[in-house]
Amino acid sequence: MAVRIDEMDRKILSELQRDAGQSLDEIARQVGSSKTPVWNRIRKLREGGIVGPTTVLLDAEALGFEACFFVLIRTSEHEADWQARFLQALHERPEVMEAHRLAGDIDYILKVRVKNARAYDVFYQALISEVRIFNVTALLSMEELKFTTALPIAVDG
Repeated sequence: MAVRIDEMDRKILSELQRDAGQSLDEIARQVGSSKTPVWNRIRKLREGGIVGPTTVLLDAEALGFEACFFVLIRTSEHEADWQARFLQALHERPEVMEAHRLAGDIDYILKVRVKNARAYDVFYQALISEVRIFNVTALLSMEELKFTTALPIAVDG
């Protein structure tokens, strides 16, 4: 069953994306409602799968993870057991922040966060020892120009 969302839900979602740690009272004030209806709407959005777990964003560089690599992977293997091993390897590697299967010449792209180039090499060696990969290209991000986890939810007014 799909959850239908209205303008008030969009306002609440925008507030949650901005700062999920704010109180229900503050969210209600920001969206022009009261606490109980906001709580009920958030519960409905959670139950409907629109709102997932609440987490905290950490500053990677402040914690010493100064290198961000985008890893382009081409494979000549597309069998189900290879894909299962590859997915397992990705899930077991905490350095992999994101992984996407692509259309086009590149099969997969990974966002990998590590302390430095040496740590990337340790990650790379572990990955290729677990699964056979045809070609890997690693691109070091020199500077993060924009980062957000917020979806562009349209809110009128």
